[in-house]
Amino acid sequence: MAKRPETLKTLKESGYKSIPIKDELRNNLIKKLKSGEPVFQDVLGYENTVFPEVERAILSRHNINFLGLRGQAKTRMARQLTSLLDEYIPFVKGSSISDDPLKPISRFAIDLIAEKGDDTAIEWLHRDDRYTEKLATPDVTVADLIGDADPIKAANLKLDYSDERVIHFGLIPRAHRGIFVINELPDLQPRIQVALFNILQEGDIQIRGFKLRLPLDVMFVFTANPEDYTNRGAIITPLKDRIQSQILTHYPKNTIISSAITRQEARLADDQKKNIEVPDLISLLIEQIAVEARSSEFIDQKSGVSARLTITAFENMVSAVERRIIKNGEAKGRARVGDLLGILPAITGKVELVYEGEQEGSRGVALTLMGKAIRNQFAQFFPDPELAKKRKNEINPYDKIVRWFGKNEVDLPADLTEKEYQKSLKEVPGLEDLAKKYNPKASEADSFLLMEFVLHGLSEYSMLSKNILDDGLSFSDLFSSVFSMDDFEDSENG
Repeated sequence: MAKRPETLKTLKESGYKSIPIKDELRNNLIKKLKSGEPVFQDVLGYENTVFPEVERAILSRHNINFLGLRGQAKTRMARQLTSLLDEYIPFVKGSSISDDPLKPISRFAIDLIAEKGDDTAIEWLHRDDRYTEKLATPDVTVADLIGDADPIKAANLKLDYSDERVIHFGLIPRAHRGIFVINELPDLQPRIQVALFNILQEGDIQIRGFKLRLPLDVMFVFTANPEDYTNRGAIITPLKDRIQSQILTHYPKNTIISSAITRQEARLADDQKKNIEVPDLISLLIEQIAVEARSSEFIDQKSGVSARLTITAFENMVSAVERRIIKNGEAKGRARVGDLLGILPAITGKVELVYEGEQEGSRGVALTLMGKAIRNQFAQFFPDPELAKKRKNEINPYDKIVRWFGKNEVDLPADLTEKEYQKSLKEVPGLEDLAKKYNPKASEADSFLLMEFVLHGLSEYSMLSKNILDDGLSFSDLFSSVFSMDDFEDSENG
């Protein structure tokens, strides 16, 4: 409309027709499907799994429950459903529940239209204002969600408490003609969940003993973790029965998708984006850490491992490089495998440990996950060291490197300048040739990263010893480190 109507009369003359919100969502979804326009923006990995189920639910005019572990974009998808609403809808000016001028349901709007008729003032509501979200907590009350009798309003208007005009509406009635989202539904007390029964099924609300027929037009979206996620609560069965579509979310199917999500979601400063490079290998290692965590015996799998782990780890990785280049006075920097030590805080704070994990300690578990990630990805770039040792008729590609460490060691402090870093790696004979032989298309910068990766990989396959120092890492011969440890224990024993 060139000029939106401002009275009920001009609204009728414009030919405007009001439709239920679920039909509105359905109609706009059909338009998007026909045009090929995506419904959800910046949500990756659900194209062939979750998105089709959401679309089927909307076409069926269903209320939705997104069920999944933490960090699976449940709330983000719920918020983006507003893109399926009409840009503006009219409502009766002054109505606290956005009454449809053509189909008013509140006593305020009904009385106002009866009094003023076609001169009733109309205002317009933007689709972004038709979204309401509530985090379920044990202290949420029926009054918060449904409403309560307001004694001050009753006194001012000189009305009895049984008069519906004294009601102060809660969040759900105020979401009339909009989308209402309850996050973490199992945390809602069972008696509060019961209060949702009639709203979902019949459109009735009941406040303090008197029943009010209020045919609310609301699209309900719930999010929840699986029932056995914690002992905090569960969705009661009758409420489950009234939520027509339950859609299971999931973590990314592979590290390529999860890496794209991480890079998209990481919040970096402009100078970090400009001056710091995180190679694909480092991104893969970060994602692989999360993959290992999701199958680790040290971690509570019912709790899940959120995508926020890799996002904050990526941010920490960038900051580790930034700190180094600032201290060294360098203009630009590149992430190294050793910089994984800088993401420890992002891991230790984001995983729930079982008893065995508590015995290992959060730092020990994080280092174990890093080691497994390196070991898993190493075989994607270089020959499997264990298989190489078993092939008696072939030269082991790692022999030259391992033999050199029999009498030498390499220190890689975290704050090494780029020149010192490259010089230290070049000192290991055969290391550069190995990296180039198995990754011939790698750039010069990537070749040095792969050289360092070889040292980390051989340590995970127990061919070298890797020691974590206060200021970085040190690589040495495995057996010499064992002997030196024995000498240390002998000296301790006198």
